[in-house]
Formats: sequence, structure tokens, C-alpha cells
Amino acid sequence: MNIQKITIEDEELITVAQNTIKKLYKDGRHHVGAALRTKTGEIISAVHIEAYIGRITVCAEAIVIGKAISEGFNEFDAIVAVRHPDVEEENQEIKVVSPCGMCRELLNDYGEDIQVIMPFEHEVAKVHTSELLPFKYKRSNHLGG
Repeated sequence: MNIQKITIEDEELITVAQNTIKKLYKDGRHHVGAALRTKTGEIISAVHIEAYIGRITVCAEAIVIGKAISEGFNEFDAIVAVRHPDVEEENQEIKVVSPCGMCRELLNDYGEDIQVIMPFEHEVAKVHTSELLPFKYKRSNHLGG
């Protein structure tokens, strides 16, 4: 896997995601924030939408991609998600988190070269989405036709 060190621009992206969830955190509703940098350098941020029925919760990465597309952007450079701790947790640090499997699929659908900033061996690093989903399903590679 081609793990890369984060840059000053990546640190800025993390800060935007952290500031977004600090501002919009609501216990039981919004505890994950994401920030996305487009290929042209714009930064867009959003929070996840939690639902009582967990399977209809929408991840922050999906929300921020939809927001970016809705604002006319369709080429993405990097993305990061951060988690705000629950109020009862002792450590209140807002930390970078790894994308879930569905988000890995979604990110790969919208750009195999998007850099994903995530925790890796006790530090924060980045990797291309294509490396997070090496055997991605494609219509042309299914069996039977």
C-alpha cells in the first residue's frame, strides 16, 4: 500500500472538518464531520446525519460529496472524516477516522485517485481510494455476462 505523509494543505482540511463538527455537534445526531478538497482547491465540509434506525444513517463523506456535486464540483483531490467523542467519553479530542466500507465504495466511484486522510499506525497519513478497495465491483467484471 502506498501510504503518504500529509501536507500542510491536508492539515488545513483536517482543521476544517474538526471545526465543522465542533460547531455542529449534537449528541445523538451529528458526531462525524468531513471536509473535501476539490481539484481546484475549494474546501467543502459537512456532517453526517444520524437516524434512530442505523441503516438509514448517512455518513459525512457521502453528505460532503453530495454537497460538492450540488455546488458544481465533480473532481476531488482529498477527503477526511473526523469523529467528535460522545459527551461521557474521557478523551474529548476530535480525531481523524477511517471511512467505512460503503464510503470506500462511494469514494472510489467518484474518483479512484482521491486521497483519503486516515489513521495509520499511530499517525495520520493518506492513501488513494483505489488502494482501500482493491477488488472493486464493476459491471464489466461480474460473472455470467
